[in-house]
Amino acid sequence: MKSIMSDAALLTKAIPKIKYSFQTKVNPLSLPKVNKSQDVYQILLKQWDRHKLEFIEQFKVLLLSRSNRALGILTASTGGTSGTVAEPKLVFAPAIARNASSIIVAHNHPSGNVKPSDADIQLTKKLVEAGKLLEVPILDHLIISKVGYYSFADDGLM
Repeated sequence: MKSIMSDAALLTKAIPKIKYSFQTKVNPLSLPKVNKSQDVYQILLKQWDRHKLEFIEQFKVLLLSRSNRALGILTASTGGTSGTVAEPKLVFAPAIARNASSIIVAHNHPSGNVKPSDADIQLTKKLVEAGKLLEVPILDHLIISKVGYYSFADDGLM
């Protein structure tokens, strides 16, 4: 029979250690600054795999500093031709780990139609509420295609 001590030791080893270290060789002032949705669209379009933009849906997160400089872009999910699942924990975990002050989320519509679906609107509301709770506000949600984009913030839905 195992002792309680050996169970506790096992559990302690099972918990990962988190270390925060953000030493970069990049001058923070050289990072792209986001002032409007058009800036976000241009940043994302440069980083998006053009072959996937018109083929499969992806959900991405743009991490921002307090001065709205882009700290990084990550792919939170990749789906199929008609949708992808964006889990809030996958959206916010990197933002918290990187100590981002805010985020902008985006996904593509391979069809080229950037009009938000009811599911897009509901997901945006859910993520905005989560961001408030975590104190990592979502500034915008963009739906992008190779020919244009839709901004929830520009349309007053944020």
